[in-house]
This record gives sequence, C-alpha cells and structure tokens, in this order.
Amino acid sequence: MNITIEDFARIGLIGIGATAVMDLWQAVLGRLGVPTLNFALIGRWVGHWRHGVVMHRAIGKAAPVRGELALGWVTHYATGVAFASLLIAVFGVEWTRSPTLAPALGVGIATVAAPWLLMQPAMGAGIASSKTPSPARSRARSIANHAVFGLGLYLSALPLAGVVR
Repeated sequence: MNITIEDFARIGLIGIGATAVMDLWQAVLGRLGVPTLNFALIGRWVGHWRHGVVMHRAIGKAAPVRGELALGWVTHYATGVAFASLLIAVFGVEWTRSPTLAPALGVGIATVAAPWLLMQPAMGAGIASSKTPSPARSRARSIANHAVFGLGLYLSALPLAGVVR
C-alpha cells in the first residue's frame, strides 16, 4: 500500500495530539505536586550532541545550551511524531482510518524503552532510572506517562479517522 501525503499529515497530527495529551497529563501531575519532565534538560542533552557529547554523568550539571528549553520541546514533539510513525509502521496506515485502543496503548507503553534504555542512561540516570533516588517510583511514572501517550495516540486518531478518507 502506498502512503499518501494525507496519511503523513494524519500520522503527524496523531503524534502531535498524543504528545499534547501527555503534556496535559504532566500539567495535572505538576498541579498535584508530582515532579514532571524538565524539557530544558532534554534540550541540553540534545544540544550537546553537536559537540559529540551524548553521555553525561548528570545532565543537570552539564553546561547549559542556548535555547535548551525550546530545543527540548521540539525534541519532545518530534519524538511523539516518530512514535506515532512506529505505530503505523507496525499496524499499518489502515489503523489511522479505523483506530482501536489496544495497538495504541501497546505501542505507547512499549515506547518506554526509549527513555529507559537510551535517554536516562545517556543523561546519567542509569538504565530505567537505576541511579535515581527512587528508581521504582521513576519507572512507574515513566510507564504511566507512556500509557497516557498511548491513550493519546488513540484519542488523537479518532477525530481524524472520519475527517480524511
């Protein structure tokens, strides 16, 4: 099956929508006093790549990067679109025309592998937050965040399924 420009647009909107759902979740948690993601640190990590530095002992102690907060947000949304693309790569573009919850939730939860195995170790937190003060709590938050992202994939696909045919 050929993927059309409309399909690419739909995938992009699903990824952006799912990321926004996750951000709303983060905002609620923040209001409740639960520590949430710091996108400036993600931007700092990505910003250091241009100097060939990917691994850090503690990203919070690394030199700040100009525009790191904006870079962190752009990285966050680009990752959301990439993860939406992963969903479509696994389940096909037809999923976007008739979305169901299980594939979206499954892919959302599976994407927790990215922070656990790549981002957290590279930023100094260890594999699956093993070097943080409360690894189990951090892992539970990561799973919850990615489950909410998966729910967001589904919720974002629903209105688009009937709009673009």
